[in-house]
Amino acid sequence: MEDEKILDLFFDRQENALTETELKYGRRMFHLAMNILHSKSDAEECVNDTLLKAWDAIPPNRPAMFGAFLAKIVRNLSINKWKAKGAVRRGGGEVDLMLSELEDCLPTSKDTTEAEYESRFVTKAIDSCLDSMDQTARVVFVLRYFHGESILNICERFDMSESRVKSLLFRTRKKLKAHLEKEGVTL
Repeated sequence: MEDEKILDLFFDRQENALTETELKYGRRMFHLAMNILHSKSDAEECVNDTLLKAWDAIPPNRPAMFGAFLAKIVRNLSINKWKAKGAVRRGGGEVDLMLSELEDCLPTSKDTTEAEYESRFVTKAIDSCLDSMDQTARVVFVLRYFHGESILNICERFDMSESRVKSLLFRTRKKLKAHLEKEGVTL
């Protein structure tokens, strides 16, 4: 079913909106949660929580990119659950490693209205930086830092060596940091 029709079901408050959403995006959401949590039951819980959050948010919101909207929710829920459970017990510290790789090129977060504005500015700056990169670098970066894919999975997917993927990610983070500094983002 097309996203617009699924969103219409949400706006009509028909419960089959959740069924259709799970049919279309369930596997993708589960895979994203598994990459972060490495626990089937926790990943399933995050997918269910994502469906509930989507139900609560639509309406009044009507996301332009429904799949990305769901991915952001499931990713945030998964990271929060991972933080609550402890990184070393779940996934051998892979998420901890992934987040530490980004520490030097992203600003620290604060919970204020000003921080929310800054966050939107930083998001636009990151998007413009990623748009300027070649497709392989962009896709590898998004797979690693948004979808939480392991370096080994990325190697297999692109038929690259581990050192090449690590090097590509390092150069991409370096470009991102330089771009953010040029845009006036305080790191």
